[in-house]
Amino acid sequence: MNMRINKYLDLCGVASRRKADELIVSGRVLLNGKKATLGQEVDERKDIVTVDGKEVKLASNYIYIKMNKPKGYICSEHDERGRKTVFELLKGKIDTRVFSIGRLDYDTEGLLLFTNDGDMAQKLMHPSHEVEKTYHVTIEGTISQSELAVLRAGVVVKGSRMPQCKADFVESTKKPNGKTVTKVSIKIKQGQNRQVRRMFEAIGKEIILLKRVAIGDITLGSLKRGETKPLSEKELSILNEIYYI
Repeated sequence: MNMRINKYLDLCGVASRRKADELIVSGRVLLNGKKATLGQEVDERKDIVTVDGKEVKLASNYIYIKMNKPKGYICSEHDERGRKTVFELLKGKIDTRVFSIGRLDYDTEGLLLFTNDGDMAQKLMHPSHEVEKTYHVTIEGTISQSELAVLRAGVVVKGSRMPQCKADFVESTKKPNGKTVTKVSIKIKQGQNRQVRRMFEAIGKEIILLKRVAIGDITLGSLKRGETKPLSEKELSILNEIYYI
């Protein structure tokens, strides 16, 4: 398969495409013994790419893991504001660069998937797959059936209607301080920025905890916050089924 050299370096785990372009411009990347140029294509089957004299290749042994992301972490590799990243939680657990398949915002916890199969990661993140994601949303107070109906139909946020979703009441609990909290299950296929939070803000509900518990049929299971676990054969087959749609 032919691909641009910056994408090749990205998938090899050398650097992001932007950083790869910088390496190429600086003359540190050779393609078949000659200085590479921006936009050049690489045939992964026969071309030899080196960075600083060391040959780089696509991974032949792919890994696929899941994580229970805690609140207070971002899904980027680096953060200009110095916030903690999910990749810090992977240090010492794996010895290769991986990509996160999708993201969760800073204040959201739950299921994240990682792989060093960059091609799969990119394809699975494409909106065309519309993989259903399940969230448990804990809010202050209660929620009525009419409010659930509004969520299902697609709430209007700043003049635009949000996508339809599945919304179901799970349970309400009264806390020792007398306040009631309610858990709602939300299933969405499109992943707009802060979509679930915006939906609940639109109906006047304050979210206490937002947690993703499933991506398709891959579930969070019993993973504790910050823990990781390789995907099982069954989970991997689910991932492959999505990938080949």
